[in-house]
Amino acid sequence: MIQMASIDFLIIGAAKSATTWLQKNLQADPGVYMPDPELHYFSRHYEHGDDWYLSQFDCADDSRIIGEKSNSYLDEPAAPQRIRNALPGVKLVAQLRNPVERAYSDYCMLYRRGEVGRNIEDHLDPRRAADERFIANGRYREQITRFLDLFPRDRFLFLLFEDVAARPRRQLSLIRGFLGLPEDTEWVPKKDKVKDKTTKVTPPALKRYLKPLKPLSSRMRKTHGFDVMASLLQREIDYPALSDDLRERLSDYFAPEIEGLQDLLGEDLSVWQAWAPQV
Repeated sequence: MIQMASIDFLIIGAAKSATTWLQKNLQADPGVYMPDPELHYFSRHYEHGDDWYLSQFDCADDSRIIGEKSNSYLDEPAAPQRIRNALPGVKLVAQLRNPVERAYSDYCMLYRRGEVGRNIEDHLDPRRAADERFIANGRYREQITRFLDLFPRDRFLFLLFEDVAARPRRQLSLIRGFLGLPEDTEWVPKKDKVKDKTTKVTPPALKRYLKPLKPLSSRMRKTHGFDVMASLLQREIDYPALSDDLRERLSDYFAPEIEGLQDLLGEDLSVWQAWAPQV
């Protein structure tokens, strides 16, 4: 089993910022090992202990670059110190997204799952929901400050979600260089979205109605009968729209946060002023 010192890097977030796209592209390199699931060890499962964490890395040795992705590390206040204690030499990657668009994408994900209602104002209006995850998880300045208090700046790579679509090869070249991977001129980045909001799913209201049957349905998954039934029930979701008024309120709320983040990182975040919604 590998040791803690074998963990070379962590992708810490942000959620709904195409970090799974980063992961899938890195996993395509035979010189990199990353487990598929998000382990959330330093945030949600710390009580399981280091042996549990290391057992999630199914690799025989540490000859490859080893890392993992858990988006909850960025917004969990306790995670930076836990990571510093266990992995003092680790490299950290944060891919950030316009916090307004990130909040809406996060809301749409939970709406798709049937975990939030259709009244979008209840969840995204800063006047009533500033402490909900959709808004709180976009306060990157305070989240990143917690890490920079414990790790030197050169241990970090900060990327923007917006560059995934605009300059995917450059985006992956940056992270490969940061991790010490060789440049591969023949390597083509994966272009497909890992998660697409247009994918047909069971409607949220029906999903809540069927929730008591979940233990039964889980035993039927991957059977032909389950696939047929799912295809009859699933459809493209009609998501509540992010109105111009609500977008303006969110933009006003995050404006000081973005300005402070620019000063903290020395990065130009003007792209967030004109970025169109993309969930």
